[in-house]
Amino acid sequence: MYDICSIGHITRDKIVTPDKTVYMAGGTSFYMTYGMSHLPRKVSYQLVTKVGEESQVDIEKIKRLGLDTICYPSRHTVFFENIYGKDFNGRTQKVRAKADPFTLEDVKTLQAKIFHLGSLLADDFAPEVVEYLATQGTVSIDVQGYLREVVGEDVRAVAWKDKERVLRCTGILKLNESEMVSIAGSSDTHEVGKRLAAMGVREVVMTLGSYGAVIYDGNRFYDIPPYQPEAVVDATGCGDTFSTGYLWCRVQGMDIEEAGRFASAMCSLKLEHSGPFDRTIEDIKRRMSGAAC
Repeated sequence: MYDICSIGHITRDKIVTPDKTVYMAGGTSFYMTYGMSHLPRKVSYQLVTKVGEESQVDIEKIKRLGLDTICYPSRHTVFFENIYGKDFNGRTQKVRAKADPFTLEDVKTLQAKIFHLGSLLADDFAPEVVEYLATQGTVSIDVQGYLREVVGEDVRAVAWKDKERVLRCTGILKLNESEMVSIAGSSDTHEVGKRLAAMGVREVVMTLGSYGAVIYDGNRFYDIPPYQPEAVVDATGCGDTFSTGYLWCRVQGMDIEEAGRFASAMCSLKLEHSGPFDRTIEDIKRRMSGAAC
């Protein structure tokens, strides 16, 4: 039995920022796995992913981190192109290739307290996969992939099919400002939190970029402050880094506010460079001890 099992595709990413173009692996599970590898091993962790032959070298690098990894074969690896302008809160995406979705057979042997589903595209996880995992532990979902599909190579916004069915099984849901409007019809955190809680979500985690985050547990709203990065270099993976810190704290029994502040500080450190989080828990604590924005 693992504390956290992250299920999602490892991607090949082309990241274009105003200053440079970088090629690297990516995806929710990639950023979470590397983030977890830099935190104390108080939490047992497993990665479950699916890639094509072209990404086996990335999987071997991940295995060398010393974290348990299951990699299923796929015809292709997901290949994203992320293009950022001056405003790092927004991006343009294209998908050059798609991987095979996760199936019920892929997850039936998994055991964990928290299953974090890093959805990248709308068909990554069928509803029956989520329903099954909810009988085995707490399901945590990053909503982003449920709201986008691929038409040609273009990423298009799409309504969340089976939203009510999936949310009934969701313990923790992470979403950002634009996703709030897409799935709850509002940018007001209090309205969104209450609507999603009414659908069955126990912890609604709403990240607000440079404004921090708001978390709702069905009874109380927690305002999580942002922490000032020394430089804003690359926002890719920041939401995934927030989820990493938050779940790492929550599975150990830390309260929502403490977990949110830890995740916010961790996220601000990630902003300072391209690639996944690569600092230490001491760096996170130092950032938390400084004045929040």
